[in-house]
Amino acid sequence: MSRAYEELDVQPTPLGELILRRRRVLALGTDVHEVLLDGRFLMSSLVTDSERALARLALDGLAGTDDGAGPVVLVGGLGLGYTAAAALEHGASSVTVVEALPPVIDWHRRALVPLGAALGDDPRCRLVHADFFAAVAAAPDAPDAALDPAGYDAILVDIDHSPSARLAESHARFYEPDALRRLSAWLRTGGIFAFWSADLPEAWFVERLEAVFDDVRPEVVEFENPLADVTEGNTIYLARRRA
Repeated sequence: MSRAYEELDVQPTPLGELILRRRRVLALGTDVHEVLLDGRFLMSSLVTDSERALARLALDGLAGTDDGAGPVVLVGGLGLGYTAAAALEHGASSVTVVEALPPVIDWHRRALVPLGAALGDDPRCRLVHADFFAAVAAAPDAPDAALDPAGYDAILVDIDHSPSARLAESHARFYEPDALRRLSAWLRTGGIFAFWSADLPEAWFVERLEAVFDDVRPEVVEFENPLADVTEGNTIYLARRRA
C-alpha cells in the first residue's frame, strides 16, 4: 500500500470486522489513525477533544474527594487511548482500562497506535480484556468480581456511540436504572461517573441518571473539525454517587 493509506490491522470480532488504518491527510500534513467496525467509522486520532474532556471533566469534579494520592480511575473502552492518557495527565494514581476486543489491546502493546507506547510504559496504567458491562454488573463483594472491590474515584465510559446508538443491542440493559445502580456501587463516596456520547444530550438518559446519582449534568464539548471546517459537539454526561 502507499504511504498515503495503509491498513495496519484487520481482525474479525463478535461485533464485526475491525480495521485499524493510517492515512496521510495532505491538507493538514499529518497522519491520522482511524478505526472502523463492521464497515462503520468508529473513531479517529484527528480530533480527540471530547475523549480527553471525558477524563478532565470527571477528575476536575473530584477536587478534595480523593486521599491525596491521586484518584483511582476505571475506564470502559480503550479505543485509541486518549481518555486513559488524559486521566494519567490529570494526576490519576492508577487507571484500569477494560476493553472487550483483544485486537484493540494488541494495537497498543505493539505500538500500532500513537499512544500505545506511552500507555504501555506507564506503570499506573493496566489494560484488561473483559466485557465492561458484565464486569460492572457484578457486585463489588462478589467472589468472581473482575474489578477492584475497593472501588474507584471515577468511572469513565466510552463504548457506544450514544445511549440510543449502541454497538450491540445487548448493551441496552446497561442504560436501565438497575444496571446504573450496580455501576454506582463501584464508585467510592463522592465518586464521579462520566459517559461519552457522540450525540447531543438525551433527556431520557438524564432522567435515568437522576434516578440513581446526584449532581447530574450533560456538558456539550465543542471542537473544530479541520477537515470539514465546522464546529461539532459531543456530550459528556457527569453524575456523582449518592452518599
